[in-house]
Amino acid sequence: MLLRSLAITFIGLFVILPLVAITARSFEDGPARLWKDILQPDALFSVQLTCALAFMMILINAVMGTLTAWVLVRHSFPGKSIVNALIDLPFAIPTIVTGLMLVILYGPVSPIGRFLTAHGIEVIYAKPGIILALLFVTLPFVVRAVQPVLMEMDPEIEEAAMTLGANRWTAFRRMVMPSILPAVLTGSAQAFSRALGEFGSVVVVAGNIPFRTQVAPVYIYGEIESYNPRGALAVSVMLLAISLGVLIALNLLQRWGRNRES
Repeated sequence: MLLRSLAITFIGLFVILPLVAITARSFEDGPARLWKDILQPDALFSVQLTCALAFMMILINAVMGTLTAWVLVRHSFPGKSIVNALIDLPFAIPTIVTGLMLVILYGPVSPIGRFLTAHGIEVIYAKPGIILALLFVTLPFVVRAVQPVLMEMDPEIEEAAMTLGANRWTAFRRMVMPSILPAVLTGSAQAFSRALGEFGSVVVVAGNIPFRTQVAPVYIYGEIESYNPRGALAVSVMLLAISLGVLIALNLLQRWGRNRES
């Protein structure tokens, strides 16, 4: 009873209470005023851009994260333990350092940056740079969600399917994918929610160009710096609503899947 009370109190103080506080503050001037602030052209563009780039990141991360987890679980190669440890590195590196690394690697004065610019490809201070930053900071989510599920699966199931005439892709699609799909969705949803609020790396690589590369977290920071807390609150609440909506939808989908299996 005591442990349960401590856990609930901790969650209430550090999760629920801040959410209630920011939501209540944003509605102080009424929902009409809040909605008007959200529909400001630059605010709306920043939210739309953030969601679009986060979704593009998820498409890449879901595929490559699953592939990385598969290689780490089903293959042995020199340096495997080092690669496995590097997966969690984005959790340890300050995100602003991530942005700096990307600028050094892909910036206009770097060899790679000059080569890409010569071929008409902009990375830094453009949308590709933001996607790269989001991919780096969210890489562990899908990998670490899928990896334990694959470790629990018996490889003999796939071998049996291939013995019966299925090729490797068919065996993966029919035997493995249905089992790991909930984990892929979970990792993807967590990565999406994380990407919505990413600031440190994005503020370095995006350039904060309105109606071009200004994502929502950078917009919020700009509104605070411009002494417009109401505009910052409006977009903050919008991001919270989207993030919570994604996580609730995922929870309902997982519950439906468990009920269907039972």
